[in-house]
Amino acid sequence: MRIAVAREVDANEPRVAATPETVKKLKSLGASVAVQRGAGLASGIADAEFEAAGAEVGTEVGRDADIVLKVRRPTEDEMTGYRKGALVIAMMDPYGNETALAAMARAGLVGFAMELMPRITRAQSMDVLSSQANLAGYRAVIDAAEEYGRALPMMMTAAGTVPAAKVFVMGAGVAGLQAIATARRLGAVVTATDVRPAAKEQVESLGAKFIAVEDEEFRQAETAGGYAKEMSKEYQAKQAALVAEHIKKQDIVITTALIPGRPAPRLVSKAMAASMRPGSVIVDLAVERGGNVEGVRPGEVARVGEVKIVGYLNVPGRIAATASALYARNLLNFVEILVDRKERKLAVNWDDEIVKATLLTRDGAVVHPNFKATT
Repeated sequence: MRIAVAREVDANEPRVAATPETVKKLKSLGASVAVQRGAGLASGIADAEFEAAGAEVGTEVGRDADIVLKVRRPTEDEMTGYRKGALVIAMMDPYGNETALAAMARAGLVGFAMELMPRITRAQSMDVLSSQANLAGYRAVIDAAEEYGRALPMMMTAAGTVPAAKVFVMGAGVAGLQAIATARRLGAVVTATDVRPAAKEQVESLGAKFIAVEDEEFRQAETAGGYAKEMSKEYQAKQAALVAEHIKKQDIVITTALIPGRPAPRLVSKAMAASMRPGSVIVDLAVERGGNVEGVRPGEVARVGEVKIVGYLNVPGRIAATASALYARNLLNFVEILVDRKERKLAVNWDDEIVKATLLTRDGAVVHPNFKATT
């Protein structure tokens, strides 16, 4: 069993799919591990560290691999370097990328999308959305603090008192909860909102105040999988009015709202942004899905008047070393369920609920029920 760790070809992707720690553990499963030269440099991992962990380091490592580990979906050029039947495990970004999925199927690759991991207890250690969103929430606060021209905590000095910054977090999923916790640690006064009723208790447990229109629709606004449902136009209007008044008084707003497979919901209008005082900052973590904030520009810091709108792409990649460490462990835990430990060889149980939930392509076809029409 041979496992390859590919270098990312996207210049904006500094993360890597393995670390020296996970290389050692992959080898303990009976695998030989080959790492593409330079794969870890942007995450602070030298080739020599992979070699010291027992990996081979080379240029074309995927050609004879049984498993290829990546951060992002391979390009068609990359696919030509993998053998037919190889398992390719990555964050595939399948929604809206039907052509790319069809190309992977035609290449004969067995593609697994890590972001389709089911929300079950057994799969928690493989949940890349949670591990990466957690870091995005943390980094969003750091980026906001960098752009904000004032201190975040209250400071009592001989020259006078500095008031605490007011931070409003929109969306209290994994990213939002980490943003709340980080902003609180930095001394800000934090409020938050979410359409899921369960989020209220989580927000308040972190010391933040919950802001929402708590009507009957709100009480029913969560799917069985724990995701937010799309709300009615009527509810959205009521919530928008409440939020618009609240935003006027905030110094920093962080938006994190995403609905799987759909464009990001619009939460903050230009008028709402313009109502904030000069020097305020909005960080949009949903920019890659169209953004929660009107006027956000991917990869840039835009402005509405004197209010900054931060739209950085690949926010977990802005702390690549930590993001890679967590992502590599997610992949390791997933690979472990594909291997027969006793025989020390690849033995995929195609009926395993985790395998079925994440499997995109097999035997020349797109097989995931949500994407079958792409072939």
